[in-house]
Amino acid sequence: MLEQKWNKNWKFWEDKDSFALVCNIPEIARDITLPHDAMIEKPANPDSLNGGNTGFRDGEVYTYVKMLHAPEEYREKTVMLKFEGVYMNAFVYVNGQLAAKSPFGYTTFYAPLNDFLKIGEENEIRVQVRAGAMTNSRWYSGAGIYRDVYLLESGLTHIVPEGVQIKTENADENYATLKTSVELENKTAVPQNLVVETVIRDSEGKETGKEVTHATLFGSESRTVKQRILVENPDLWSAESPSLYTYETKVYEDIEEKKLLDEAKDTFGIRTLSVDAKRGFRVNGKTVNLRGGCIHHDSGLLGAATYEDAQYRQILKMKEAGFNAIRMSHHPMAPAMLRACDEIGMYVMDETFDMWNRLKSNYDYGLYFQEWWEKDVTAMVRKDYNHPAVILYSVGNEIPEIGTDKGAQTCQQLSDKIHELDDTRFTLASINGVFAAGDQVDQIVADVVADLSAEGKIDGNVNDFMTLMDGHLDEIVVHHAISERLEKACAGVDIAGYNYMTARYERDGENYPNRVIVGSETYPPEIARNWELVEKLPHVIGDFTWTGWDYIGEAGVGIPAYKWGEGGFGAGFPAQLAYPGDFDITGFRRPASYYREAVFGLSKIPYIAVQNPTHYGEHLIKTPWVISDSTASWNWEGMEGKPAIVEVYAQGDEVELLLNGVSLGKKAAGKEAGFRTLFETTYEPGTLTAVSYEKGQEIGRNELKTAGTERTLVVEQEEYAGLKGSNQELIYVQVEMCDQNGVLVTDDNQKITLAVEGEAEVLGFGSGNPKPNYNFNEGVTELFGGRAQIILKKPSETVTLTVKAEDGTKGAITINK
Repeated sequence: MLEQKWNKNWKFWEDKDSFALVCNIPEIARDITLPHDAMIEKPANPDSLNGGNTGFRDGEVYTYVKMLHAPEEYREKTVMLKFEGVYMNAFVYVNGQLAAKSPFGYTTFYAPLNDFLKIGEENEIRVQVRAGAMTNSRWYSGAGIYRDVYLLESGLTHIVPEGVQIKTENADENYATLKTSVELENKTAVPQNLVVETVIRDSEGKETGKEVTHATLFGSESRTVKQRILVENPDLWSAESPSLYTYETKVYEDIEEKKLLDEAKDTFGIRTLSVDAKRGFRVNGKTVNLRGGCIHHDSGLLGAATYEDAQYRQILKMKEAGFNAIRMSHHPMAPAMLRACDEIGMYVMDETFDMWNRLKSNYDYGLYFQEWWEKDVTAMVRKDYNHPAVILYSVGNEIPEIGTDKGAQTCQQLSDKIHELDDTRFTLASINGVFAAGDQVDQIVADVVADLSAEGKIDGNVNDFMTLMDGHLDEIVVHHAISERLEKACAGVDIAGYNYMTARYERDGENYPNRVIVGSETYPPEIARNWELVEKLPHVIGDFTWTGWDYIGEAGVGIPAYKWGEGGFGAGFPAQLAYPGDFDITGFRRPASYYREAVFGLSKIPYIAVQNPTHYGEHLIKTPWVISDSTASWNWEGMEGKPAIVEVYAQGDEVELLLNGVSLGKKAAGKEAGFRTLFETTYEPGTLTAVSYEKGQEIGRNELKTAGTERTLVVEQEEYAGLKGSNQELIYVQVEMCDQNGVLVTDDNQKITLAVEGEAEVLGFGSGNPKPNYNFNEGVTELFGGRAQIILKKPSETVTLTVKAEDGTKGAITINK
């Protein structure tokens, strides 16, 4: 079907009247262009009903309206709308009549229009989004039509949307056999003699394969036409070599002069997948260890609004930092991000749901799961099918009932449905053993406490489960009660996804010799331990840290603190971000990212981070997702002569730290030190230098400098190449407070304001601060670590952005159209 983006010229307002006899458009309606996140527009509110779950932001009931003129030719056409994501409880009305609805919020759905259109007239398309029932999400969901909308047109005989599927039956360096399935629909009352032609082209547009099939489709019949195409010397897709092909499928009426009825065109990849407990996960016959990161779906300052450029930028930065895989948590991934993963080369674990029949929030998808799961699973698989980046499907995240008899049955039903739709990929469930233990938790606690007490490791009076979890998770997750639940939970899937159960990796490999395991969610501080096991054990195919990228919501879970309520599980307002990410929400790499890179063996350059010396010797309140409170800063005014702890993440076998050229000694580095070496010194302004050694030879060095006294605001446009064939829509501008030598002033967190000269739409202005004092649309923010970010739509004319700090420091940039 012919697709065209249908994002412009919508009217939007917050709806206060659910029962209206006349569906008018109120004066408060404003013009918007999709994608649109209505929730991010209002500032965080300490009295939010959603609380920290969504970063103290609430949803409402929203209405979107757009007019569609139906020309006379629509009488002989099939017309529909495609919504890639509307959160949540979406109702699509055409001229006041319900055409489609979707409760989930994360899957593609279609609204057929033909039955409701007035030919030759303007037709009202009204989308009501009912996101006001709270709580409905454990993380920041956003609200509204936050992904793209498309208008689809075709003849009455046409290719069904997402109806061309390309399967690699076999492939090597010489030949690949592709099986093409083309879903056709004949909406006329008479038979149609058809010719189905599929052409395969390589990345340079050269034809590499073709097949022509004749078929007769009877009146009101739907049928899938199968084709087999041979491609010589194929360029196989992998994350390391992401070669893409294009299919062009055309359907003609089989008459003397063939009449084109419909066509479809998109990219795909040629590659094979296999997995077993002895050879691990293999792509094109080569074993791959998954260096993974979990991510949520918001785009930082943009909220949930899903722009192609933002998705591409995020995946590109994660790839450059050493990741080769991401897990979409905990719902199906946006098509825009899938396209980025295909082109850049990033393996994808796509996930179905965060809940099944037991709700985790008062009004979440668990209300609808039983009636809707099959439709939403089908939508996810059809969306993913031609994307070579997708290698794994997770049927659920930390489902409490998964270890019960009925839960295990549901798990298998989900897995079987996926395999029915796609037999080329593997399924798993992301299982938290403690959650799955359910009513056995009390017995597990009693047994673990008894064992640890007998060994003299704890006070036998400990009965607080969270206290026990904090220091003895390993002993908990290997309990036989969890093993029994896992046996049921894992029976219906191909791979066992273990959330925070590293202690089971080795023993389960022995006890269940055919079980393949992936660390589907793991703690960042444990990456050295985890990765050693991934490399050692072939049945453990990878690690997915929580998280690769910071996100709004689950506020405070990764914020280190020294007072209760300022971070961790007890974090209160104004904490709005989770803050456990390798990247902050602006795309700036945090220390954990460099630690991970050292563990992966991808960089020999050491990285220096410093624990906050103003809290030296104090107890750090932190969750298991926090390594320390370290930052890459040697700016600690007022702490001269005071003790400081320096962390160095390094490869090699030894690392040396120097302060202003004077050696502070050498210590073990690399695997022996867990790739994290600590030095204690005294703060003295100047230069910290770390030097890595391997067998006495220097292999890399790095340094941190104290900033000078002069200040300047540096405002620079970020350069990056977007998705091929896509017009750049967003401009990212980085703001940094620097000294006279260009050294970042990492302790400057003063307020800054933004002024725009010319016509430009600023979509976001903020920083990576997990406790922001301003909303991202206010034109004012505070530097965080000396940094801030501006995101604007690419302007149609030249504009100038001027940023001014409280102390009078200014910076400006001119953006050309």
